[in-house]
Amino acid sequence: MNVLNIINNRLINQQLAGTSFNTVKELVGWMGAMQAQDYNQAKWALGVRLPHLKGKEIETAFNQGEILRTHLMRPTWHFVSSDDIYWMLELTSPQIKAALNSRHRELELTETEVRKSQEILEKALSTNKSMAREELINELRNEGIQTDLQRASHFMLRAEIDGLICSGVIKGKKQTYALLSERVPKKKSLSKEEALAKLAKRYFTSHGPATLPDFVWWSNLSVANARQGLEMNKPDLNSTTIALETYWFVNPVDISKTLTDSVYLLPAFDEFLISYKNRSAVITAEDHKKAISDNGIFRPVVLVNGQISGLWKRTFKKDIVMIEIDYFRPHNKTEELLLGNAADSFGLFCEKKAETMLAKKPP
Repeated sequence: MNVLNIINNRLINQQLAGTSFNTVKELVGWMGAMQAQDYNQAKWALGVRLPHLKGKEIETAFNQGEILRTHLMRPTWHFVSSDDIYWMLELTSPQIKAALNSRHRELELTETEVRKSQEILEKALSTNKSMAREELINELRNEGIQTDLQRASHFMLRAEIDGLICSGVIKGKKQTYALLSERVPKKKSLSKEEALAKLAKRYFTSHGPATLPDFVWWSNLSVANARQGLEMNKPDLNSTTIALETYWFVNPVDISKTLTDSVYLLPAFDEFLISYKNRSAVITAEDHKKAISDNGIFRPVVLVNGQISGLWKRTFKKDIVMIEIDYFRPHNKTEELLLGNAADSFGLFCEKKAETMLAKKPP
């Protein structure tokens, strides 16, 4: 196996080169979790992998609680299947809490205050309510909870990782919170060993070929726990070593098969780029600085034959979505044609006509 085979396998396993699933819940369950820093960008991360669905259909699945948006793992916003949220929180939240301890001391945020804040949130959200963040923060303030200096964000984060709250339904264009116990009444728990094995299997199946450091980065598990999860799955995994790094994966595609002539418009923070510690297989060091800012913002990228070759952004008008492309290099006529097809797919997803334009002449 070489770098090209790694890229091809990832395109297939991440469901970009043809999907195996029909529903949003199936896809998110397959991926384990998908970063959802920006809700609308994250919807397109699902849409590009489920091209038969429009954005409104994905939002319906979200509103119905088939998938949820909450803080997991690193921690940051993720989409997660309702079937997986409880055991995944139980596995990853201790690591997150330990990492938050020093900041909580700086904010003089005590466990007594955390418990009080959660009692207030639970009361406000009871009986299947969905409330916006601002509304819930006002509830905290009205009960004498100080919410300045990022304290509000930490109260909300703890309520998420403690399994009290999660995403509610979209109201207008606003995100809301709801009680997890009401969104997902049936709790599915696993032992720590079962959860480690399951998370590792999900990752190396859906994101492989990938290395142990990649899995540590994606999951934010300790190296020891991540290695334990990998070890429990080794009998069902294949491996290859390239440049002293061992890559693990399931059911490789035929190494003679190459996926050429493929173009995708990937959203910001897409799993194809963000879910690996080592991204050198798909992006050069020079282009890495263009696609990922110094403060860790992952921009929407153009993926051509498995390589990041530009950036893109969209602007919505009445019946049109304008897609502006900023190439890192020149592209041939076939690639340009496929880019047009990718833009059309995004237009269908948004139910608007797509028009493309170049930000500037390619170098």
